[in-house]
Amino acid sequence: MASGSGVSSVKALSESNGGALIPSRYHTLTDSEGRDDMADELAALIPVIDFSRLTSPDSQIHAAAVRKLGQACQHWGFFMITNHGIPESLMEHVLDKAIEFHNLPLEEKKEFCNDDLLPSIKYGTSALSRGVGGNVHYWIDHLKVYNFHGQLNFPHKPPGFKEIAVEYSKAIRGLSRTLLQGISESLGLKPDAIIEYSGFDHGYQKLQLNLYPPCPQPDLALGLPPHTDNGFLDILIQNGIRGLQLKHNGKWVNVDPLPNSLIVNTGDQLEVVSNGRYKSVWHRAVVNEKETRVSVVAANGPEADKEMGPAPELLEKEKPLFKSMTYKDYVRLQRKVICASMPRGLEAIRIN
Repeated sequence: MASGSGVSSVKALSESNGGALIPSRYHTLTDSEGRDDMADELAALIPVIDFSRLTSPDSQIHAAAVRKLGQACQHWGFFMITNHGIPESLMEHVLDKAIEFHNLPLEEKKEFCNDDLLPSIKYGTSALSRGVGGNVHYWIDHLKVYNFHGQLNFPHKPPGFKEIAVEYSKAIRGLSRTLLQGISESLGLKPDAIIEYSGFDHGYQKLQLNLYPPCPQPDLALGLPPHTDNGFLDILIQNGIRGLQLKHNGKWVNVDPLPNSLIVNTGDQLEVVSNGRYKSVWHRAVVNEKETRVSVVAANGPEADKEMGPAPELLEKEKPLFKSMTYKDYVRLQRKVICASMPRGLEAIRIN
């Protein structure tokens, strides 16, 4: 439990403090992180990819969508997807199950507390002594479900969660595969180049269920700090409450997704495999004092033991910008880098 408080989660802390000041350990939003450095006027410029055009049998429509996808990865590292074919009802059910999980009693959730680097299932809350980031306290409770080698392992509770999560994960996996094919084409590679090089079909997949309860002092606390993700693409849905921000041209931009759209950001492995053409985007989660924000993030990446570097075809004409490393070792490196308060793992493998 949190030291001396008996609080079992950030959700419980939010519900029990009656609007009182938050503990100082949650004061994680500082001026150095750009609290006032906002650019809401850029929100309307976030790229939108029409998935039906990317999958169009018309070669000209497809080619135009591939170009737009490449530009989104190059200039933003972030985009929204419309007409993706994933039923809105399925997305709503996943969000509902995320809320159901976080509403479970602590004793049921503690079954999934562990300190493994890459466990199958991991519950985390900074209200516990070994919470998110150890001594670092962010205003979030989460459940992370890691899947490797194409296996899908989900908690047996709440009832019905496993079945819905498997259906959603398979749908997102297929969509991610198509996006990677389009990204390969935008780099001048064959559609399956990144998929085959990375072992994507047997690669890493994570489903993360985040809960950001109301915070009495949202100007002091962060849900998640500025960070980049370690895989290829992270795909997010949320319950309609604003909170996600991305960094673009040195400014923080609030993300207000279109109805029934998917939010996508690029990760470290995409920057590596594209040899630096497509940047891994910085983003963070902020909180508010009135409403609970829920998000479900589906992340995907290479096969754990696959050695990843810039795509070999790109190196026929250019020098590598990054050292090669297995994806599993990169995840370990990223953990060490974060614990050492360095910017991100990519800086440790960049070739000067």
